[in-house]
Amino acid sequence: MSAWIIWAIICVIALLLELTSGDCFLLCISLACACTAGVAGAGAGWVVQVVVACVISLILLLLLRPQLIKWMHMGEDKRVSNADALIGRVGVVSEEIDQNGFGRVAIDGDDWKAQSQDGSAIAKGQRVEIISRDSIIVIVKTI
Repeated sequence: MSAWIIWAIICVIALLLELTSGDCFLLCISLACACTAGVAGAGAGWVVQVVVACVISLILLLLLRPQLIKWMHMGEDKRVSNADALIGRVGVVSEEIDQNGFGRVAIDGDDWKAQSQDGSAIAKGQRVEIISRDSIIVIVKTI
């Protein structure tokens, strides 16, 4: 079997595997294999073929892949999720927040361990805004 056919087969396999991953890594490898198939078809030896495949792969991975990733994610919605979505929300103190201590804040039916931003005490029933979080503890300020 000719060397260029082997490189072409590797190219097609890498393209098919790229369809399952979508991270453009195997696409760069596939393009390098396609170029190497051309070099092999021109009669270059195995050492030259391997060097060409490695160099082109490296160049494509360093230069093309970051641009493709950026292009693929352009215009995506940058929505926050999970606990980060709490920042800026308003809740009600469900258990008094002690001075320089902790309490609890209810937000949309969930109860979160809370601490005041300035270390002051906040009474039960007071409306507060979430300004940040530290792991599972939300930092709040009174409204």
